[in-house]
Amino acid sequence: MKLFTFTALGMALLSAPAFADGHATGDAEAGAKVFNKCKSCHTIADAEGNKIVKGGRTGPNLYGVYTRVAGSSDFKYGKSTIEAGEAGVTWDEESFTKFVADPKKFLIEATGDSRAKSKMSFKLKKEQDAANVWAYLVSVGPAVEVVTEAETDG
Repeated sequence: MKLFTFTALGMALLSAPAFADGHATGDAEAGAKVFNKCKSCHTIADAEGNKIVKGGRTGPNLYGVYTRVAGSSDFKYGKSTIEAGEAGVTWDEESFTKFVADPKKFLIEATGDSRAKSKMSFKLKKEQDAANVWAYLVSVGPAVEVVTEAETDG
């Protein structure tokens, strides 16, 4: 039984960086291709400034987006995006795919403000494209440290 428990734990820990949000359901390779639509506004650059994808700067850098609260990175976000973060929106696969499908609708729902606006007007209409881009962003982002319950209790 102990062998099974340790094996299961080991497999879960090994998969954590690839699926930092717990359930990247898309195809990262396909997402890389779809991301070509996004790079006119978004770049992906790590903390040292190394460009993973050279893109535009009219949207935020998407490196490590899956570790963020909405509207919290070094970018001049609109009021509604900041309010969404203050309301508790953190980027995970579900929130990301809903946002890119219809940014304004997402922000209206997240903030409860019927006048919410998004600076992003582009939409990824196909749900699978959004899931693929999410998987791609997770695959090129930083590894997320897995904290066990035992570590948080002490």
